Amino acid sequence: MGKNEGGGFVKRKTRALLRTITSWIMVSLMLQFAFYYFLNYKVEGIMAPVNAQPIVVKSLETEIPGTNLENLQISYGKDYLAYQENGVLKVYNLQQEKVVFEKSPQGESEYDMGPIYYQWLPDRDTLVYFYARRNPNPTTTVVVPVEEEPTEQGSSGSNNTAEPDAVEDPNQAPPVKKTPKTRTEVRYNNPQITEVYTLELPPSDEEETAPDDRYNRSIDSFPAGGQIKQMVVSTFTNLLYLAIENNGKFQLMEIDIMKNVRTLNQAGEVITQMAASDKFGTLYAKSTSGKSERIIGLQGWNREVVSDDADDVILGNREGMLYLGNIKDDKLVSIRSGEENSEEKSLKFTTVWEGSIPYDDAKDVIIGANGEIIVYNDLTAYIIKDGSDKEVKLDGEENYISSDGVEVIQVTRVGMSTKVKLHPLQ
Repeated sequence: MGKNEGGGFVKRKTRALLRTITSWIMVSLMLQFAFYYFLNYKVEGIMAPVNAQPIVVKSLETEIPGTNLENLQISYGKDYLAYQENGVLKVYNLQQEKVVFEKSPQGESEYDMGPIYYQWLPDRDTLVYFYARRNPNPTTTVVVPVEEEPTEQGSSGSNNTAEPDAVEDPNQAPPVKKTPKTRTEVRYNNPQITEVYTLELPPSDEEETAPDDRYNRSIDSFPAGGQIKQMVVSTFTNLLYLAIENNGKFQLMEIDIMKNVRTLNQAGEVITQMAASDKFGTLYAKSTSGKSERIIGLQGWNREVVSDDADDVILGNREGMLYLGNIKDDKLVSIRSGEENSEEKSLKFTTVWEGSIPYDDAKDVIIGANGEIIVYNDLTAYIIKDGSDKEVKLDGEENYISSDGVEVIQVTRVGMSTKVKLHPLQ
């Protein structure tokens, strides 16, 4: 074989090898792209599920013993009803028509308040509740050292008269070691222990499985006698936010999944409304400090002003959309919506409705699962959607609307019991 023929054979073999390597690289890249696309699709489905669970609507009637039922809240699956009766937290299984859980105060002290707040998580049949009781050890004692005044002799250094290289006398008695002086001080801790529990409920048709009442942690910094005015949950970041009032003082508290607690409000700041983003974890709050009223967005310690109009109120947040209402003369006159964007800190608002709805006696505001805004009291629900509004009359002595805006819980007291009727809002 000649020199040129040998060189041509090597070149052809090299080209073939390069084509093979290139083909395998392309196949590998295509497989990796397909794998990462599938993985990203799955992650998006977990972090931001779209209609992951169907909206549950039920129609039923039941009669619950007792007439002093307060603060009725229906679970995510519409199968459990939480309420408070004479200071006792109760959970009623609507399918089995019986109380399946009770939690009452355990003492008679002013700090044995028992369940002070409860709320269903927005995506499962789990109830978060806060339980207050007297601290059996409201004070502690600690031993602290006492600093002695230096003596004149010690301060002048006259005790140290030996030469640096002097030989120590073996017959000399060893120096006496002085025991440091101490004193006992009394330290005052919180006279109230406030604990966080999660109550996980089994499927409502299971009669053998008991609810799982799970202790989470104690909140040392929770003020004794404090009242939780509002709690919002960010499912995206697994954070709980509490607006607490105690003797005219206000506190904004954050609790994370690792059970860490921190206070976010500034000195003298009052938080009156909150909504948590279910898309980016941002907390939106109505902040009042002195004469300044504004709506702010918080992520950790970072703050951004969302609106500096004192007449704006937070209506709610759902699926990455923040809704603000404007109040004039105790009436809701307009609604703006701003879509959250991870790339831009500031929200761009668009007016989605204008009109006039009574707001001073509003019991609650719901951002429904179908994009409707519901303002309601015990007699009437005002439903705003697609730029228009309608009025729906409610029956019963009291009425509650589920957090997804689809269900009415109608309450009527008859004799020694309470009739509860569930039916669709529309």
